Amino acid sequence: MSDLESFRTELRTFLENETPKEIRGQLGPDAAYWGGRNPELHHPEAKRYCEIMASRGLTAPTWPKEYGGGGLSREEAKVLDQELGRLRLPPPLTGFGLQMIGPTLLQFGTEEQKQEHIPPIVRGEIRWCQGYSEPNAGSDLASVQAGAVIDGDEITLNGQKIWTSYGDKSDWMFALTRTDSQVKKQMGITFLLLDMDQPGVEARPIKLISGASPFCETFFENAKAHTRNIINGLGGGWTVAKALLGHERNMIGNVFGGGAPRGDKGGPPKNPLAELARQYLGEADGRLSDPSIRDRVTAVSMDHRAFLLTMQRNADNLKAGHRPGPESSIFKIYGTELNQRREELMLSIRGPQAVGWETPGFSQEELDQTRAWLRSRGNTIEGGTSEIQLNIIAKRVLELPD
Repeated sequence: MSDLESFRTELRTFLENETPKEIRGQLGPDAAYWGGRNPELHHPEAKRYCEIMASRGLTAPTWPKEYGGGGLSREEAKVLDQELGRLRLPPPLTGFGLQMIGPTLLQFGTEEQKQEHIPPIVRGEIRWCQGYSEPNAGSDLASVQAGAVIDGDEITLNGQKIWTSYGDKSDWMFALTRTDSQVKKQMGITFLLLDMDQPGVEARPIKLISGASPFCETFFENAKAHTRNIINGLGGGWTVAKALLGHERNMIGNVFGGGAPRGDKGGPPKNPLAELARQYLGEADGRLSDPSIRDRVTAVSMDHRAFLLTMQRNADNLKAGHRPGPESSIFKIYGTELNQRREELMLSIRGPQAVGWETPGFSQEELDQTRAWLRSRGNTIEGGTSEIQLNIIAKRVLELPD
């Protein structure tokens, strides 16, 4: 038996015997476990499942063991994905700690910073948010003005951030701060980690057209941080910021454009768009009855499959040590625009049943669909607009002249 086969056998035994059976099949985005000091429990077994997986580093399977990760090879990580899929187990943990600041700390953090912050991320103990955009620094991110004044080992922060995803639910923030206004704007930026649970930090939810409030505006009034939590040195934040944006754009592209369906009880995956069309529009001669919808379902499904395969190749590269580059802008554009097409198609399939806002007359799934479609309007804005991504691709991928 090969080492990889032995690993699969051991892993399968562990997953079958140790993970809660109640968590199997909980695959929707609403069931995601984000961790933190006061975690939201969409499923009562989510926290225990995370703790069990974290005990073996399987919340961050390819991260180094010395920081609590699993230390798995690329091939072993693939086996883990396959075995989770076979048992219809969800990812044990999600969030910006795993997908954004964790990989960035592994690249830029000192040994002390890695030891302090990465193990709590792996264990799901700290939930992170991002402090980048400001009211006057969105697409022109280098114009951030939230000021950080250093006095000895203490940092005092004043200013404002906006579009802080889940800022009202997070424990720590990674933020871009202005520590020098007398130099070129990119050179005066410092990348800082700070605790959100303190006087002087206030996160106010921003209500969206969908009715949800995932975003916040965050205010700092003499908030405190420590110089040991400056990443890449004073004034070295812009380099870190660009690297982290690569991780963010990969994440956004994968979240909105990815998500391969899994079949029931390990069977072949079903096409959720085709199943939805059968439910609302019916069949004729064994095919979806509406030829226009049939063509759109086929086109979106083929594009989705191609995108998944591309993202899988990228994931393999990341596991092999490749760091996200400007190609992440391609994933961000395509994934978010694909999601908007998919949401519009589902709206068309449901027809009049997709225009409800409250019951009666509409199922909860139909009401959720309306809100999901409205929410998708923001996909091509958040994380850097599609226009900004096209500029990055033109300059850094295609190397076109200004």
